[in-house]
Amino acid sequence: MELAMAAEELKKVVNRLRRAQGQIAGVIRMIEEGRDCEEVVTQLAAASRALDRAGFAIIATGLQHCLTDGDPAAPEDRERMRARLEKLFLSLA
Repeated sequence: MELAMAAEELKKVVNRLRRAQGQIAGVIRMIEEGRDCEEVVTQLAAASRALDRAGFAIIATGLQHCLTDGDPAAPEDRERMRARLEKLFLSLA
């Protein structure tokens, strides 16, 4: 399954990943500075949510492409694709 995304979808995912990257860098700085544990965990949770949302957007795009691609796949191909997408989805859960 290739990652084929429209430019606007790709831009949104990249922005989410950049946000998470900044948040993770912030968590590292906070730990190095000996900041309050609650602040560190709050920032870490925000980074985790940003990563999850990026992953869900990628999977949703994959689902959309699988469901709308013109070639009707054989039932075993559809089942294999469903299983792969389900595995990806669950990897984020």
